Amino acid sequence: MSRYFKRASKKAGLSPGTAVFVGEKKTDRVEITLFNFTSDDVKELKPDSFDACFPIKDAPSITWINVDGVHDSQGIQKLGDRLGFHPMLIEDIVHTDQRPKLEDFGDHLFLVMKMLYFDREKKRVESEQVSVILGKQYVISFQEKPGDVFDPLRERLRKGKGRIRRMGADYLFYTLIDSVVDHYFVILEELGERIEQLEGELVANPSQSTLHSIHAMKTDLVFLRKGVWPLREVISGLQRNESKLIKNQTAVFLRDVYDHIIHAIDSIDSYRDLLSGMMDLYMSSISNRMNEVMKTLTVIATLFIPLTFIVGVYGMNFRFMPELDWPLAYPILWMFMIAISFVMLFYFRKQKWV
Repeated sequence: MSRYFKRASKKAGLSPGTAVFVGEKKTDRVEITLFNFTSDDVKELKPDSFDACFPIKDAPSITWINVDGVHDSQGIQKLGDRLGFHPMLIEDIVHTDQRPKLEDFGDHLFLVMKMLYFDREKKRVESEQVSVILGKQYVISFQEKPGDVFDPLRERLRKGKGRIRRMGADYLFYTLIDSVVDHYFVILEELGERIEQLEGELVANPSQSTLHSIHAMKTDLVFLRKGVWPLREVISGLQRNESKLIKNQTAVFLRDVYDHIIHAIDSIDSYRDLLSGMMDLYMSSISNRMNEVMKTLTVIATLFIPLTFIVGVYGMNFRFMPELDWPLAYPILWMFMIAISFVMLFYFRKQKWV
């Protein structure tokens, strides 16, 4: 399936808010992880179903539920019904081609963002939709498959490091966003190293594979920018949002995330400019190489023009040509033709044509 477009034709004709999975099924079964914690204690569970996650809405402790696999539309619909989520929110969770966005539903916030990673086997940037819901005492995150960038966050929860267990659900909400954004720089570092390698290859010995690599890199940067750029508006809107779910002390950290996103966007734009310059340099290099080849061929052809003329004259079938009877005519002719070639080469070098 294309990285850019996902088939949504099966939603055609359905009423708004109908939970229909759209995207590529990336895992066979849905995995649920639940963290329930206070400043002094943490419990980690792996419920077998969504029913085992309740009650969480009015619990005094903070609860984080992470769901890997969004193809179970019925289970997510059941979770949404129990927590009073809007049907459009459930639809957006199971539709994995959403643009990063933020929705305020009063008693909960809904955020969609793209978790990006570099696939070393396919040698390209891939994405995964992450949907996060923030309530008063809970955070629920939905991912397309197991494996994410939240493992350091889980370790901090288990060991009680930092302020994560002392702060509220909004701080956990922030740390999820921050983890995703920080991983953008891991990808940018990987792409930066590949660009440096391409620059060296371009200067030393550009080939057709170099052109293909440059084009693939430009495609990756377009894909990366598609996931990062809208998140700038999302975090900006989150900072301006007057929701009571975001405390003032957490808003300071959100400003830092916003700065990181701006930095990432600037890096992406810089890499795009570098690749555009490399593409121009490649075309100039190929053009210069072609010019050198044509110049060499032109010099060789020019050298043979007078020689061909002389050979053509003495190749004519006239009976009375006095030179044909000279005993030294043949070696003299060879010496004359060689002399002409050397004189022409000397002239070309003096004019710096060769």
